[in-house]
Amino acid sequence: MRILGLDVGTKTIGIAVSDELGWTAQGIETYRRKEDDPTADVNYIVNLANEYKVGSIVVGLPKNMNGTIGPSGEACQQFAENIKEHVDCPVILWDERLTTVAAERMLISADVSRKKRKQVIDKMAAVIILQGYLDSKSN
Repeated sequence: MRILGLDVGTKTIGIAVSDELGWTAQGIETYRRKEDDPTADVNYIVNLANEYKVGSIVVGLPKNMNGTIGPSGEACQQFAENIKEHVDCPVILWDERLTTVAAERMLISADVSRKKRKQVIDKMAAVIILQGYLDSKSN
């Protein structure tokens, strides 16, 4: 059963999905959020979850380095709650500290241009979030 991974930001949502066996995460896209219609964002994710027939959804939870949850973490928790109301599968919050930093480093080491990095950073962060979750389940 596939798992959907999300890196939820204020302007975009990075989206990744696992393979059928739940071993590897692949990036799907970076979705640009609809500022004037937040329900459109939830509907988009719910439709993707149905399209990929996912068994669960993992939402990255940005925590502060001391483990506390700030405004962006609260926004992610709220987004996860909104998704939960519309899907029949578990929605899991996953600690995503430093995933964007890791994604940026990976892209820099792969010599991806700054402009290109900006376009794929969120999708890459979603892959790292989901892969971290998948790896923790297999251990």
